[in-house]
Amino acid sequence: MTSMFGQKNIFSNPKPVELLRALLKIGNVKSNDIVLDFFSGSASTAHATMLLNSEDKGRRKFILVQLPEIPAEKSEAHKAGYKTICEIGKERIRRSAKKIIEENSEAKFDGGFRVLKCDSSNMKDVYYNPEQYEANLFTSLTDNIKEDRTPEDLLFQVMLDLGVELSSKIEEYDVAGKKVFNVADGFLIACFDENVTEETITAVAKMKPYYFVMRDSSLASDSVATNFEQLFATYSPETVRKVL
Repeated sequence: MTSMFGQKNIFSNPKPVELLRALLKIGNVKSNDIVLDFFSGSASTAHATMLLNSEDKGRRKFILVQLPEIPAEKSEAHKAGYKTICEIGKERIRRSAKKIIEENSEAKFDGGFRVLKCDSSNMKDVYYNPEQYEANLFTSLTDNIKEDRTPEDLLFQVMLDLGVELSSKIEEYDVAGKKVFNVADGFLIACFDENVTEETITAVAKMKPYYFVMRDSSLASDSVATNFEQLFATYSPETVRKVL
């Protein structure tokens, strides 16, 4: 920790990386396994997992869980500008990955990782319990999605709903002026922009995804909505269509 962060005591009582690496070996963690740490602290488990991968060219993944605890005001972490333990852990992963790659040119990873935070659903209550609302209120509830949610928020909820690994490759494309997400090489295609036209729908259908997901309010007009199913029936009838 001292060599990576350039100062002592950035994290109190970090777990020994060599011990964790030894435990992974004792536990016979195979090259494609997932390592889970529910109390990740300074992310020593991620560091150990990446070290083991660099040794045997494994492709182990790690999931780290940590509450965003605030370091004490007098701590070295607080003085260095780290607002939570999670911030220390994220920086630890970045620095340790860079160090491993620099020391082992054959390391088969780029050091990238994703950070997800627990939050409430992206959907308004009416989406889950429409029977509890009076019919005359539906005109004021035309959008099922909360106003402050981003396309990325919706994408990760859809991935969870459909059982798509959150570590899957995600690419972004511009299709007829709309942002389109391609997840896991075409397994899931999603578009959450407004005013989606037939040009975008046709292009997506021609990609032949297993799943296609969009917002209920996204279609540019009634005619696009009318032709939506026909376009998929023509170009990719097996695609499972889901509307939020």
